[in-house]
Amino acid sequence: MSYPQIQSTNYYLSALENGTSMGGDGAILEHEDALSFIDFPVAGSAQTYDSTSFCPDSASTATSISTGHKTYSGTINMDETGTVSYETIAEKLKDQLGYKIGVVSSVNLNHATPAAFYCHQVSRNSYYDIGLEMIDSGFDYFAGGALLQPTGAEEDQDDLYTLAADSGYTVVRTQAEAEALNADSGKAVVISEQLADGDSIPYELDREEGTWALSDYVSKGIEMLENDTGFFMMVEGGKIDWACHANDAGSTLADTEALSDAVDVAIDFYNEHPDETLILVTGDHETGGLTIGYAGTNYDTFLQNLSNQKISYAKFDTDYVASYKENGTSFEEVLDDVAELFGLVTEEAAGQTAEDGVVTDSADSHPSGVTSGSLVMTDYELDLLEDAYNMTMTKTDETELSQEEYILYGSYEPLSVTITHILNNKSGIDFSSYSHTGLPVAVYAMGAGQELFEGYYDNTDIYFNLAELTGVE
Repeated sequence: MSYPQIQSTNYYLSALENGTSMGGDGAILEHEDALSFIDFPVAGSAQTYDSTSFCPDSASTATSISTGHKTYSGTINMDETGTVSYETIAEKLKDQLGYKIGVVSSVNLNHATPAAFYCHQVSRNSYYDIGLEMIDSGFDYFAGGALLQPTGAEEDQDDLYTLAADSGYTVVRTQAEAEALNADSGKAVVISEQLADGDSIPYELDREEGTWALSDYVSKGIEMLENDTGFFMMVEGGKIDWACHANDAGSTLADTEALSDAVDVAIDFYNEHPDETLILVTGDHETGGLTIGYAGTNYDTFLQNLSNQKISYAKFDTDYVASYKENGTSFEEVLDDVAELFGLVTEEAAGQTAEDGVVTDSADSHPSGVTSGSLVMTDYELDLLEDAYNMTMTKTDETELSQEEYILYGSYEPLSVTITHILNNKSGIDFSSYSHTGLPVAVYAMGAGQELFEGYYDNTDIYFNLAELTGVE
């Protein structure tokens, strides 16, 4: 998450509040910040490059934040030779100051970013060994998605959950059990009862009413960790990254808002303890090259169009696309689902002609009002969708993509990613990549020591600032 994810979510919520005519028909566009952390008293920017690339990965960038060291992409808290390990800020706070420590993520607890606060591995893919280090850390509260490879890559090793229980952790797999935890429960590993793609917490768009959101895991974490000595909790909205990899703007915005809701819980705690609490909101990198603005909409945006998306790309894959393949569902039938779940309709279904939005732009001519934001698909868009449908229905795991096909679909289901691309573009949103980018990330700070996070600096300085504030060595 960086500026694009934050600002597009912020503007989207304003667009919903102001209605679909925002800035059109002579109306004056109005905007108020909808994400509370944007208005923190200090805002800075951090560069994210690592020892491999200016376009880094999560393992290395989270290492920079947690230890103050650069390393290769894919490496967690180890140097470039793979022989020297780095102690993390969380480990130092626990060992030197006796802080309680929490790690929360909407993705797997042994995924790269959460792992970067407790483990030391040459490869982020060493999931079982990372899980062993999680248990050995002795940290007090782990919560989020399930562990990857809990019995090893070959499924022939001791179960990590059993080992955690043997080491004194209360391992919780249901929401009722999680709700029952309290400050006297001791160390806990809380796994979401509702697991989705990759055994992660469901996307916010897919979360069932009454089930825990990221904010609930933070609230429980504060209850479990608060004590007179102090605590540190790292909370990751990891599904923001996953949604951006898939170029799914609707899911991106919903999960960014969910992260903001989690920050609000931290703010409530801060308001009770303003002199001894620091909240930082940042990212380890940007994903997807998200931007506000698209060639087909020129100087207009229609962010409110994204509210028509009712389901994430991942749930669409599992709940719909899988059955399309199994049943040989026709393109015409698929279009009915696309209309219901994403709001994209054909001219025939809408009873109106699509707007192609082709108006020449130049340096001295800035056309707006090119389209009305209509979700009626043009012939061009419908052809893209039908090509993607045909690719989805015929490709296998052995299908090799051409360069053109990879640019169109990445490693994702062609039909699903094309639907989100079309809806993104009709909203005035675009992506440049299925991978990470080298954009700097925002750093918002509120509380004790907030002034240290002003300016433009390297992501390693986040660690050094935290070390200075807490006095760890």
